Amino acid sequence: MRSGQLAVDTSRTQVVDITADVEAFVHESGDGLLSILALHATAGLALMETGSASEGDLVNALERLLPRDDRYAHRHGSAGHGADHLLPALVSPSLTLPVSGGRLVLGTWQRVVLVDLNADNPRRQVRLDFLAG
Repeated sequence: MRSGQLAVDTSRTQVVDITADVEAFVHESGDGLLSILALHATAGLALMETGSASEGDLVNALERLLPRDDRYAHRHGSAGHGADHLLPALVSPSLTLPVSGGRLVLGTWQRVVLVDLNADNPRRQVRLDFLAG
């Protein structure tokens, strides 16, 4: 098994495409499985099309589902921070992806993204573990 970690800055966007960094990690790794884990209680990982305004649509949908107000019992941090702690229940903090010939096996428009609506912490860590097959 080979492991690594990505540092991701979410200060400018709430949906960050990390596909290129993930592909660089598995480059020339052969065949196997890649486990990806967002090491935070308020962030998630997803597969989605990027560059077509889908990122904003996802953020808008999540903000409708998880309004940023004082309705949550979890109340430390900025207003509505309790919603941030519910995000990983909707957008999983982990993904497992097949790797073939040192390349991610993804659909035509699929990209790996980190989803982070929490403005309190703009620096995220993502763990990568490659298991050769």
